[in-house]
Amino acid sequence: MLVAFSVTPLGVGEEVGEIVAEAVRVVRASGLPNRTDAMFTTLEGEWDEVMEVVRQAVEAVEARAPRVGLVLKADIRPGVSDGLTAKVESVERLLSGG
Repeated sequence: MLVAFSVTPLGVGEEVGEIVAEAVRVVRASGLPNRTDAMFTTLEGEWDEVMEVVRQAVEAVEARAPRVGLVLKADIRPGVSDGLTAKVESVERLLSGG
């Protein structure tokens, strides 16, 4: 499955990058395929392992903020692997005329 999620520390002011970085550290330490952009971190793996990483990322932010917002979107498609890159490659191929 693919999970795109965003963890937002609330009640800590406008500068949240340092706290958000704690969540991204958790994701990268998980060893699961992942990608972070300006809006979301996308993570690929099995249900239990992905949700455990999301929980740990939320807890990392929760340790430094009095309130946490979580937005999560999941693509649950058993039997598919490398969805993190395959979906993007397919669109890029179509854009280049292939």
